[in-house]
Amino acid sequence: LVGCSSTSTSTTATPAAGASTTAGKTTVKKADVPVGGGKIISGLVVTQPTAGSFKAFTSVCTHQGCQVSAVQNNRIICACHDSLFDASSGAPVGGPAKTALAAKTVTDAGDSVTIG
Repeated sequence: LVGCSSTSTSTTATPAAGASTTAGKTTVKKADVPVGGGKIISGLVVTQPTAGSFKAFTSVCTHQGCQVSAVQNNRIICACHDSLFDASSGAPVGGPAKTALAAKTVTDAGDSVTIG
């Protein structure tokens, strides 16, 4: 079994600069989440499919439980078995995964977003 990894610069593994987790809530600076990309932190993947629109999902691939590894071109990527998920909805769009990533609640917090 191949481990999940990526050479992408559009994501950051836990722990990440510009993010924090307190009382079960994760806060991420908006500037750290590129448009069309995302940030992976604390079991979450936070995306910005279009400018100013932030989404969050569990970072555990629904195929076999690997951690997703990158977000590029509005696709959340799991390198274990090449599953692809839509960055807006978490729905599978390629590879063996058949179930969407679980969505998380995102709250606007000024220059940051809070998930949880």
